[in-house]
Amino acid sequence: MRKIFGNTLAVLALSLATAPLVQAADLKVGLVLTLSGPPGALGKQAQDGFNLAVETLGGSLGGANTTVVVADDELKPDVALTRVKSLLERDEVDIVVGTIFSNMLAAIYKPVIKADKILISPNAGPSTFAGKKCHPNFFVTSYQNNQNFEALGKYAQDNGIKRVFMLAPNYQAGRDSMNGFKKHFQGEIADEVFTPLGHKDFSAQIAQIATSKADAVFTFMPGGMGVRFVKQFDAAGLSDKMTFLSAFTVDETTLPAQKDAAVGLFGAGTWAPDFDLDRSKAFVANFEAKYGYVPGSYAMQAYDAALLIDSAVSAVGGDVSDKAGLKAALKAAKFDSMRGTFKFNNNQYPIQDFYLLNIAKRADGKYQTEIAEKVLENSGDSFAAECKM
Repeated sequence: MRKIFGNTLAVLALSLATAPLVQAADLKVGLVLTLSGPPGALGKQAQDGFNLAVETLGGSLGGANTTVVVADDELKPDVALTRVKSLLERDEVDIVVGTIFSNMLAAIYKPVIKADKILISPNAGPSTFAGKKCHPNFFVTSYQNNQNFEALGKYAQDNGIKRVFMLAPNYQAGRDSMNGFKKHFQGEIADEVFTPLGHKDFSAQIAQIATSKADAVFTFMPGGMGVRFVKQFDAAGLSDKMTFLSAFTVDETTLPAQKDAAVGLFGAGTWAPDFDLDRSKAFVANFEAKYGYVPGSYAMQAYDAALLIDSAVSAVGGDVSDKAGLKAALKAAKFDSMRGTFKFNNNQYPIQDFYLLNIAKRADGKYQTEIAEKVLENSGDSFAAECKM
């Protein structure tokens, strides 16, 4: 059953036919995702991943009658704030799952925590809430932003790269990316350039890179920014002249537009569609069969977020009013993640492996990231020590 209310999509999922031992209360989950414009491809992956998990689980999470309400933050902090207040006050959601971008998470974090609701990020993992500002109501099923970039910095350091040109958008995740890369990389930084979020023309930056005498370019340019940058980088003939290291610049949201321009470039992450795990392979096959495109990390992390909620609600017998029990069960993270072993650090960001990813064209003509090698094992983020939980 579907009803559309303006920008908000409400999906009512029927409970499993088998009743739980304890009469389950209703569960309302609010998804706050970027669904508008080119960056909406990222939010769509997360929405589809979460919905696929609910469907796979028989239409409910933990046996509770589940309603999922989706709100588009439009990549505007004021809109994100308005939408999350509506989810909290009008829809009375029990759990908020969001966001894609770190600046959107910053906009919704305080009102959700102040309302004493659980907030689970399926993607954004800023340093802001990983250390001193950690909170028992906040969980992350992706990573701490710095970690993917720490893996790239370690790869560069271990593989003899001497000089790197760095490029990222000027917002929290962009700054985290720069700091993450430099944690392990001890070589020379040719330049550090920040662009506005949503930057469109990279010709000036391409010219700087071309004359930088760098061995490699490191960049974080998600969504449409990544599409434009990679196409201009390739058109300038730089793909064959230096190593390209990135995260979220060449991935399943950008590859359909980048196509051959991205093949052979490197990314980093905790998972890829070719991950060698039976349940992960089944997830990818089911996702492609239902939605017709290749799932990326955004979809996987949202799928895992739904599995995490399912495990926690089951642990409290469907009684979502048991907040202490629900939070304890969330922290225990007793679910089968698509990336294998999953556990939370004390700050409720994951401890997990990170891989170098290669971009490949499949036999069916589709493009995907593929695991090249493991770079970091059981990696916890750098800010957990500052968290007092």
